[in-house]
Amino acid sequence: MISYPFNYKRAKSVAEAVEMLRNAPDGKLLAGGQTLIAAMKMRLANPSDLIDISGIKELNYIRVANGAVAIGAATSHFDVYASAEVKKAIPALSALAGLIGDPAVRHKGTLGGSVANNDPAADYPAAVLALGATIRTNRRSIAADDFFTGMFSTALEEGEIVTEVSFPIPEKAAYQKFPNPASRYAMAGVFVARFKDGIRVAATGAGPCVFRVPQMEAALAKSFTPDAVAKIAVDADGLNSDIHGSAEYRANLVTVMAKRAVAAAA
Repeated sequence: MISYPFNYKRAKSVAEAVEMLRNAPDGKLLAGGQTLIAAMKMRLANPSDLIDISGIKELNYIRVANGAVAIGAATSHFDVYASAEVKKAIPALSALAGLIGDPAVRHKGTLGGSVANNDPAADYPAAVLALGATIRTNRRSIAADDFFTGMFSTALEEGEIVTEVSFPIPEKAAYQKFPNPASRYAMAGVFVARFKDGIRVAATGAGPCVFRVPQMEAALAKSFTPDAVAKIAVDADGLNSDIHGSAEYRANLVTVMAKRAVAAAA
């Protein structure tokens, strides 16, 4: 039997995790492990060290202040979903967290892990981008528009750790997705957020990376109604196409989910 040994280390602070990463060039951070553990089981990842940051208290919190909801990177999906503060400030964010995976995934998976992984079909990136969130790391703050750079790719640099995501509180917002019946990942999900100074619309699942839909944002700025986006066709070029749905099918789903999200928000 072939074995793939690795060292398991448990960090007590962000600073200690950074130092552990520095001393393990092939090391990987472990928070909820919902993607990494699966990749290791399939022999798609073979890190020399697993650095567990799930128990770092400074990364697990929810705070509402100064017009924003700040959530620590190690906060679980379930805690975001169940938080009375999140439900009151941004109910759409709470609802989104409640749609992620199944109860086991929601109790183990973390906000920071999802954002840093940037799976094309993950739910959180849509909220991060549509709400214009700020991703804070152990080194800097990164605007949502600059963070997601491609499939499983972000602006994070080597040794950089997500510590917090700060979501501005919108006037209205909603998230709707069409889930894959097996995985519950979004085949297409749309998050719509209305702020005093404009509208932001972000789609996940349909393309290789979460993206904004400027045509819908412009139309909703004039009329925040489902009809405003009903006839806006998203270009299927470059969208995902697989056995579950063609690029054209997913393009249509973006419009359908946008209509539902606007209806839910309004």
